[in-house]
Amino acid sequence: MLRRLVILLILVCPWAFATPKSYIIDTDNTAIRLSWHAFGGILSWATFSGVTGAVTLNPDNDVDDHIHVTIPVATLVASNKLLTWQLKSDMFFESERYPTIEFISSRVVDVGAGRFRVFGTLTVRNIARPVILEATVKDPHALALTLDATTAISRSAYGMDKFALVVDDRIAIAIAIQAHGVPSS
Repeated sequence: MLRRLVILLILVCPWAFATPKSYIIDTDNTAIRLSWHAFGGILSWATFSGVTGAVTLNPDNDVDDHIHVTIPVATLVASNKLLTWQLKSDMFFESERYPTIEFISSRVVDVGAGRFRVFGTLTVRNIARPVILEATVKDPHALALTLDATTAISRSAYGMDKFALVVDDRIAIAIAIQAHGVPSS
């Protein structure tokens, strides 16, 4: 009887035996790029490096999927030194008071063909707002993970509304994450 129950569970509930795959973000090969328009259409940009965090994906059960990313604001580099200083100052990110930006996923939805919609919370300057990332994973079964994601946010939603007349409120974000598998225990 027990044997039949086990076989039935295996056939009916494969999700019960699904194993999530965990990855640690490769800080040296992960980057985040912000871009926006200013002064009537001039494209401006900034990048972050030093990104840390973890990704957990379970191809059989997306309830187990999680992404947690921490971004050190001090690593911000913009297209010129003045803009880098301005972005790190209290005009925008206020890096000394708020040294990190954090993203924590609440749900990862597989939309097919290696594409995912990642729902989560982005915390900037201690202000947490929901965001949705459109992500692509090259091979979720590989030992190393490559994840590219995009989203856009309103900078004023995070208290960064200086120069509203000359700098667009919409900030596009492009994320390129490389991560390495954590050995199973």
